[in-house]
Amino acid sequence: MSTFSARASRHEPPAVDKNAAIARQQHYLRLADARVTAGDRVAAENYFQHAEHFLRCAIEGTR
Repeated sequence: MSTFSARASRHEPPAVDKNAAIARQQHYLRLADARVTAGDRVAAENYFQHAEHFLRCAIEGTR
């Protein structure tokens, strides 16, 4: 069995660096806030969604 198929068969998510995920979340929140200030609601929503993704990654890293 190849290394890839051995990893895929375990169905384990990759390890998450909680601190990196929190830093990325904060980064995207700052970008979103800047877009809100500029009046670009669509771009802001995109950044808020990215921030939420990294929040979920940080939460998953604590389990």
